Amino acid sequence: MASISQSVEEIVSSIDGAMCSALVDSSSGMMLGQAGFGVDLEIAAAGNTEVVRAKLKTMRALGLNDVIEDILITLGKHYHIIRPLLKHEGLFLYVVLDKQKSNLALARRKIADVEAVLSV
Repeated sequence: MASISQSVEEIVSSIDGAMCSALVDSSSGMMLGQAGFGVDLEIAAAGNTEVVRAKLKTMRALGLNDVIEDILITLGKHYHIIRPLLKHEGLFLYVVLDKQKSNLALARRKIADVEAVLSV
């Protein structure tokens, strides 16, 4: 099992093109851990909490009985990945990748691997 700080640091250090990562509490928008640079993670945590809440609300309105695996936001220079934790409801991993230096499929796989051993 890996701690929060070990997990967010592993994401940044082991994924090509990873700029920063954070573990966020979606009930408050507060970060529980962070690593890396390039984005104001406090603002990103609060803003992406609203993204997760909006998607969950929409899923309920549609009557979808499913879970969010991840949310991908593609910008001109970055990928932003939001991955709600299955084992820890109300928490999500947030990762920013440099689009030119990263492999999205490998990054998503590594984030899932980190989630599997994360201890909160």
